[in-house]
Amino acid sequence: MSDRVSTPDRPRTVLLRGGEVHSPADPFATAMVVEGGSVAWVGEEGAADSFADGVDEVVHLDGALVTPAFTDAHVHTTSTGLALTGLDLSAARTLPDALARVRAYAAARPADRVLLGHGWDASVWPERRSPLRAELDEATGGRPLYLTRVDVHSAVVTTALLDLVPGIRDRAGFDGERPLTGDAHHAVRRAAYATITAEQRAAAQTAALAHAASQGIGTVHECAGPEISSEDDLAALLALGARGDGPRVVGYWAELVTNAKDADRVRDLGAIGAAGDLFADGSLGSHTAHLHDPYADAPHTGAAHLDADTVAAHVAACTEAGLQAGFHAIGDAALTAVTDGVRAAAERVGLGRIRAARHRVEHAEMLTGATIAAFAEYALTASVQPAFDAAWGGEDGMYAARLGAGRARTLNPYAALLRAGVPLALGSDSPVTPLDPWGTVRAAVFHRTREHGISARAAFTAHTRGGWRAIGRDDAGVLVPGAPADYAIWRTGDLVVQAPDERVERWSTDPRSGTPGLPDLTPGRDLPECLRTVVGGRTVYQRPNE
Repeated sequence: MSDRVSTPDRPRTVLLRGGEVHSPADPFATAMVVEGGSVAWVGEEGAADSFADGVDEVVHLDGALVTPAFTDAHVHTTSTGLALTGLDLSAARTLPDALARVRAYAAARPADRVLLGHGWDASVWPERRSPLRAELDEATGGRPLYLTRVDVHSAVVTTALLDLVPGIRDRAGFDGERPLTGDAHHAVRRAAYATITAEQRAAAQTAALAHAASQGIGTVHECAGPEISSEDDLAALLALGARGDGPRVVGYWAELVTNAKDADRVRDLGAIGAAGDLFADGSLGSHTAHLHDPYADAPHTGAAHLDADTVAAHVAACTEAGLQAGFHAIGDAALTAVTDGVRAAAERVGLGRIRAARHRVEHAEMLTGATIAAFAEYALTASVQPAFDAAWGGEDGMYAARLGAGRARTLNPYAALLRAGVPLALGSDSPVTPLDPWGTVRAAVFHRTREHGISARAAFTAHTRGGWRAIGRDDAGVLVPGAPADYAIWRTGDLVVQAPDERVERWSTDPRSGTPGLPDLTPGRDLPECLRTVVGGRTVYQRPNE
């Protein structure tokens, strides 16, 4: 693909030509020049000849597509790496299959102090139940095991792990046989993760970032916090990201801020915001998302972790300190608490300051007309994960089982958010769903509830430029002169312009539209294949033999 091999020791000038360059600067662009870490020029093939003799490298695209690199706006990097390199039960289709995988993993890892695993989802198993503690004790030979559900809001554990946590049976969320939630879950997670060595953590983080780069992801938003990971974990990850040989890492720390001293502590950790998974509630799959009305399959309304007054104090303190605030909120009651709290904060510090801060809400699944209007009024970014709908939406999906079909059909209303002017940033919540940006865009377009789908262009923008805007950068995530040279090269088929609604033409290849095309993401078609990922002008991934 390339005439010369670039070296990272000095800024270089690179000409990419002979392909399709996705740029609003020129919808017919076939070439691009990069100088050092920035895009210098985008245009058509005829003009590229004038640059060819003065550059250090020429990349012959051979018809490949060049796009901005994706930003995944919600990632748990170490957990992703552990899932990639360890016990991942996301492919288990029955309870016996899951137990067999646990048994094999335990046999293969005799030296691990605590066995770590992720990804089981009993809602897709015919048994419709989680593993029992006795079954896990048998499968592991009595060793400590921490095994998170796919949503990471509950976990099953062995007796040996419980024995490592004094007072665990007295903590909220403990159950003799059911998965642990709440404080009990957080306690066993801390005990399990405390056994991870620095070498294991580094290997997991390196594996996760390398995998992200191979998927065309140039930036990840790490959602860390005291109930999720640790200060050491975040520090190590930010240092790894700062090396410049992989994706950029933007850190969030999920801890309440009440004054300037708290805000300074968050900054000292290297985080750009007291946001991410600052839990207002839990998850639908674990029955811990906070609802106004009871679950369809459980006689309660979930768990409320923050009230409107606490939200208001946090948002006001962060705003006054110039720090981004944010929350994890899934259920309708949790989203009401968040938006009521933001409204109260705006009354204290002023609407303009709230809007300028670009506070954000993670997941934001069970929205209503009132909460969507509040998102728009306060310029809250909705950091959403369309793969959740692909995995659990639909008439027979987990959402319908938890909420009933009527309420389930209201979830993840991306079209309504965009119509209201709410900024979107797309992500995966990996390892909850995989690092798969084109799959994420596809899920947003071909939503399981038809009226909630958005155009491929809107979804792609939310997964590229949207992630940058969510951190206050309006100059990135797009291939125009002066923008950071964060891009990916893809092997793909014909480019089209897709809409989510079959009442209008779903796709078009007419160049007269002046709209840059994107790959055809119709379900069943192959997704684009990443050939190279570049961050700040440096290649961080290149497909072998390309």
